[in-house]
Amino acid sequence: MGSQRGVRGQDGQEGQDGQEGREGQVGRVGQVSLVSQVGQAARLLDVRRLGRVPYAEALDLQRSLVDERRAGRITDTLLLVEHPHVLTLGVRGDGGRSHILASADTLAARGVAVHETGRGGDITYHGPGQIVGYPIIDLKPDRCDVHRYVRDLEDVLMRTAGDYGIGAHRVDGLTGVWVGQDKLAAIGVRIARWITSHGFAFNVATDLDYFGLIVPCGIADRGVTSLDRLLGRPVELAGVQERIVSHFCKVFSLQALQT
Repeated sequence: MGSQRGVRGQDGQEGQDGQEGREGQVGRVGQVSLVSQVGQAARLLDVRRLGRVPYAEALDLQRSLVDERRAGRITDTLLLVEHPHVLTLGVRGDGGRSHILASADTLAARGVAVHETGRGGDITYHGPGQIVGYPIIDLKPDRCDVHRYVRDLEDVLMRTAGDYGIGAHRVDGLTGVWVGQDKLAAIGVRIARWITSHGFAFNVATDLDYFGLIVPCGIADRGVTSLDRLLGRPVELAGVQERIVSHFCKVFSLQALQT
């Protein structure tokens, strides 16, 4: 997505290289009582691994969960999904439509949809083999800082890469997680009254050829990579998800619900 960070107060949309997801089925067992029992003393994280979900469904699910989180009916939540092939657009300018390099016929032939998102940033690609994470968390009372939130997401993903011996890093003026000149993970978020949605996309076994359909995040002079490519071997998505959850809980001082 976008290369710059544009914050708009408490309804901030961080312009980044993000990725988005679609809905799946929600299983909410005992969440209301958990919220009321623990309050702010022991923040819990409900991790929902939804598998492969169409983008539009995941977007609708996020909107519903944001409302529930704001009302205090659920605890902080992290959705982990994969998406079918899709290009997602940001909210700045034309959303990144000018950065689509392929014709509509080519996209259709390759089974690639194009979708509006409501997040900050530019265009990006989501597809199989990529872990897309959508945190629905309340940044109140002590994390009400959009830039800090994005940096914390980057930290989670850099730590995850480090578990595999990959020295990932930030790049000044850009958002996301990088290895050399190539982006390993993209970030694109929305924050409304300090409730987060949208999130990150971490390339594990992604078919990187699909990024050739666009100028990823509108950044023409850098590439894209994946964990599989960097390691020269296949990596199981479930194992990477577990590491992401572990580091997410550490960075955000949360405890994962065991469901």
